[in-house]
Amino acid sequence: MSDPSTPMFPLGLVLLPGTVLPLHVFEPRYRALVQECLGREPAEFGITLIERGTEVGGGDQRSDIGTMARIVQVAALPEGRFALVTVGTERIRVTTWLEDDPYPRAIVEPWPDIDAELRSTERLELHVAATAARVRRATALALELGDQVADPASELAEDPVLATFQLAHLAPLGPWDRQRLLRVPGAIERLDVLDEILDDVEALLRFRLAEPSE
Repeated sequence: MSDPSTPMFPLGLVLLPGTVLPLHVFEPRYRALVQECLGREPAEFGITLIERGTEVGGGDQRSDIGTMARIVQVAALPEGRFALVTVGTERIRVTTWLEDDPYPRAIVEPWPDIDAELRSTERLELHVAATAARVRRATALALELGDQVADPASELAEDPVLATFQLAHLAPLGPWDRQRLLRVPGAIERLDVLDEILDDVEALLRFRLAEPSE
């Protein structure tokens, strides 16, 4: 009987579907996780946000909503470490956390968007375009301040539902805002929430730009 559990990699950041995440894997339990995943097809594991605690040593509190990460590049490093490049594939919901033996594991289920049938509607495509313009504007302000942000010239997926997740990744947001967006059930609502967040982000960035330099 095959193991129904999914290897899990809790982190202090949020991976969103359609986005890329490089990882340096050095902790023994996660080196074991990578070795296990490389023997599977597809080679993937789940990522969830650590809501309290740290990712080193365990004892953390983890979100129940995350994303599957597929390993697309791997390099073995000295001392058994790995350098990975992963891509977020689908959103998942954790139904049960299992014992961390030898690494975190959980029973998960896919959690698709409730309005996935809107993928080809003009309403969603127009909303994506309008929010993308706002993300580029906020990113430009953050760059002017010298903040580290995603590449504003990054191309969005043709699938507008996937593009809503990518916009959440490209916007100059923190992990809690990204986790909030990951939890939104549908694409239209996700863009509405992102627009609300961008109201505050843009206001803060403009305030910082207006502050007199010392």
